[in-house]
Amino acid sequence: MSLREQAYQKIRQMIVSLHLEPGATLDEGALQRELQLGRTPVREALLRLSHEQLVNIAPRRGMFVAEISINDLRHLFEGRLVLEEKAIRLAVEYGTPQHWEQMEAVLCELVQVYTPLTNEHLIHIDERCHHIIYQATGNRFLHDTLSTWYALSLRLWYFYIRELGDMHATIHEHQFILEALRSKDEELATRLMVAHIGEFQAQIHSAMLGMRKRL
Repeated sequence: MSLREQAYQKIRQMIVSLHLEPGATLDEGALQRELQLGRTPVREALLRLSHEQLVNIAPRRGMFVAEISINDLRHLFEGRLVLEEKAIRLAVEYGTPQHWEQMEAVLCELVQVYTPLTNEHLIHIDERCHHIIYQATGNRFLHDTLSTWYALSLRLWYFYIRELGDMHATIHEHQFILEALRSKDEELATRLMVAHIGEFQAQIHSAMLGMRKRL
């Protein structure tokens, strides 16, 4: 992995996981010291993240972590539903046994006996499964767009993660999606994916309402 890619992945994770909070000023020097990387890869990573709407660049003011707008939730899921449906159909057509072996390996973590899986672990499993499906489409433009939108959705999930109930059942839905992909049942795989994303949206919406009631 290049230094530029290392910087991008690390800063992206810091933003998505809310280690860098929405609205926070981004100090390039501090990031360079924390990541032990040079000025160029950090600057290029921040510019890339600005294109993905995770970083805002204000001329003569600096760089800031993009704010989280609750109104974005509905718009994100509306867009994702359309593209995820297209992705799952392409994955049925172009996905290989190797893709589904990778996905099965990821899902094996769900049945760990000795290590309880937290919602953070479960969301990480969900992310990896979706990225395998994006790769299986063979369409890099769709892959890149969905990866960006997933990251924006993921930040909302982290924001409300303490409000969410046990997500095991939701993540287990990927096992049924995997079986449909392997059997090349396009309609079933599509229906399951739409239901899966809808369930996630419902959980986040419920968490939002619960938080607002306490404020």
